[in-house]
Amino acid sequence: MKTSLLFPLGLLLLLGFSCEKEPAPVNTDPKPIAVTEKSMQVITAGNRFGFEIFREMLMHEGPEKNLMISPLSIEMALSMTYNGASGDTKKAFEEVLHTVELPSADLNRSMYDLREALTTVDPEVTMGIANSIWYRNTFPVEDAFLDINRKYYDAEVKSLDFSDPLSLNIINGWVDDKTHHKIPEIVDEIDPMTIMFLINAVYFNGTWKYRFDKENTRPMDFHVTPYKTVQADMMYQKGDFLFTSNELFSAIELPYGRGNFSMIFLLPKTDKSLQDIADHMTPENWQTWTESFAQRNDFEIYVPKFTFDYKKKLNDALQALGLGIAFSGNADFSGINPDENLYISDVRHKTFIKVDEEGTEAAAVTSVEIRVTSALPDAVFLLDRPFFFVIKEKYTHAILFIGRVSEPVQAP
Repeated sequence: MKTSLLFPLGLLLLLGFSCEKEPAPVNTDPKPIAVTEKSMQVITAGNRFGFEIFREMLMHEGPEKNLMISPLSIEMALSMTYNGASGDTKKAFEEVLHTVELPSADLNRSMYDLREALTTVDPEVTMGIANSIWYRNTFPVEDAFLDINRKYYDAEVKSLDFSDPLSLNIINGWVDDKTHHKIPEIVDEIDPMTIMFLINAVYFNGTWKYRFDKENTRPMDFHVTPYKTVQADMMYQKGDFLFTSNELFSAIELPYGRGNFSMIFLLPKTDKSLQDIADHMTPENWQTWTESFAQRNDFEIYVPKFTFDYKKKLNDALQALGLGIAFSGNADFSGINPDENLYISDVRHKTFIKVDEEGTEAAAVTSVEIRVTSALPDAVFLLDRPFFFVIKEKYTHAILFIGRVSEPVQAP
């Protein structure tokens, strides 16, 4: 079965298209998702952004390192941040996210519709998308910025005392909960200059529509490189599957639940590499590839079980794609606060995936950290330059010690 509906690349490894086999007692057909023209523009733009940031990250990771990102999560977090951008900074977001032709209202509405559709389309698959904004309780934030993110992203908004160590636990506790304990934390410290975190969490748990029999799983060779071979627990199944092949790769598609979600495995041809496939990843090619799947009967497949997590700062990748102004002193986030010089200090991304005989469990979190450059938030004192110190007695005011610290050092 063919379809032209493109899902966000944020679920590149997880989403696919329908597969019909023997009818079940209940309706197991995929549920159609109505997509407006504006929403399709946003989805296509998200795919394009996802492929670009995926290629950018591939360039900076060794070929033997496992890597997984959720462009959907990254796009959601950046879209919330975009709602606070103005001027050239806003334009940079639009160019990187490929939404130049879309008014912000259309982008926000489409993201809302997409989130609602993905999280409700298949009751047999657990699909969660959650957003939150955490800001320093002494820092004024524009109500319009918070309201639009509440309305379209269902963002949980909370002000916290960032100087209180418990704030770190509260933020990470939210992350842990929304990822079903697969990603326990995304923030490891709160800098005195930090005024806000914008966080997205995505969680997916789907059972195969046609599960693998554990009794058929057995160790087999897995060739990491032409010179390195390891043993992998290889799952086996024989049946009717959607398959495609071209000059770059062969691919198999395995559906989850009622078939709205599926996993596509792409295997490079022997004279090609994964990078060759990545170089051709565009929304146009992706649509052509997915439309080329056709059913193969009595097809034997072997799929390795695997579990891994991945984490990466996205600063360099996003700047390379054109978002550098948002990370600089020239950033304009007047939509968050018009009186302070704000910039993105850190974008962190973490993912988790587990594939076994039952199905797939995956999670992702993206955190955008906003800091202030012009002045410290109220009630914050930062000793980040040479300073004097005095030790005195309270009632007599006697000075016991006085000194200067030009460079902090510690005794060995």
